[in-house]
Amino acid sequence: IVDAHDELVERPVKRVETRADAVQRGDYPHYMLKEIFEQPQAVAETLEGRLSAKAVLPNIFGVGAEDILKRVRNVHIVACGTAYHAGLVARYQLEQLAGIPCHAEIASEYRYRKPVVPENTLFIAVSQSGETADTLAALKHAGQAGYLSTLAICNVAESSVVREAELVLMTRAGPEIGVASTKAFTTQLVALQLLVLELSRLNGMQKAEYEGYVADLNHLPELLNEALSLDSEFGRLAGAFMDKNHALFLGRGSHYPIAMEGALKLKEISYIHAESYAAGELKHGPLALVDAEMPVFAVAPNNILLEKLISNIEEVSTRGGELYVIADTKVMSSFQQRHGHIIGLDTGGALLSPVVMTIPLQLLAYHVAVQRGTDVDQPRNLAKSVTVE
Repeated sequence: IVDAHDELVERPVKRVETRADAVQRGDYPHYMLKEIFEQPQAVAETLEGRLSAKAVLPNIFGVGAEDILKRVRNVHIVACGTAYHAGLVARYQLEQLAGIPCHAEIASEYRYRKPVVPENTLFIAVSQSGETADTLAALKHAGQAGYLSTLAICNVAESSVVREAELVLMTRAGPEIGVASTKAFTTQLVALQLLVLELSRLNGMQKAEYEGYVADLNHLPELLNEALSLDSEFGRLAGAFMDKNHALFLGRGSHYPIAMEGALKLKEISYIHAESYAAGELKHGPLALVDAEMPVFAVAPNNILLEKLISNIEEVSTRGGELYVIADTKVMSSFQQRHGHIIGLDTGGALLSPVVMTIPLQLLAYHVAVQRGTDVDQPRNLAKSVTVE
């Protein structure tokens, strides 16, 4: 090993232990299904030692991190693919809860423009592997671009992204074999939520509200377990997609990125062309695609945007679209038979809902792909880690 001056250097030996069952399918037919069902445990392990009953524990982002985070006035999040969707959810939650302006961008776009970096801006790179070429290049650029600091959210401890960043928060998803990211995504969401809560506290969130969100986050693994009980229901629904070539996913607010993730999962493993839209954009073009042959999925959380979303769903219904609504159980009564298939689950409130709503969309994509006979774990033309530009 040599340094930048071609001088030999010695690195300490680090032993990384991995359980054998972490990289074996066990009784599951595919790695993807195994990894979907590992999410409650992966999230619990990502939270372990970082969250008490009432607070995010100090310095989980690194020694001296609190002094840096106190100064943060803007946040830039850069990532690719599924990790980018996690960044988009964090953007909504950071601005809503912490009151901090946040911009999320695809790494391959960020690195080829000249971003304006406001004073005291935190740069966040999100990557499962820590070797994603565009994300790593963006992080290296950020180190010279005048940011307050750089933070890596990553699943691989010895990766390039982790070595490059000043601050680090490791997800603890464990090895993810399936190309389509599942548990890495939900643990990225949770890691970013820890940051959201810490910045919210430092920016004056009321104690009772803060402790309420912390309590919610502690409850998340249980909610994910409950969501997994929908597996057999999506196995039944998947049969309706055998001859479908297109699908549309709709969401609003912090659930729009979850609709994006649902569309990505379906297209990458079932090879069905899927698009996602902010539901309010239906009238601006996508509504022209809706007919009896177009499955339309809507993500319906219990929040102030529900009435707007129901209005969008009505637009699809009156045009004969084949509707599937994934709804919080508290709002099930807001939907009628004409709204199609309504699948309910307890989503646990504003902070947790995007994470919980992810599970049904993963199960949908998995079962559709299995019934269509595609290679679920290794879809065509794709690689687990994109290490080239």
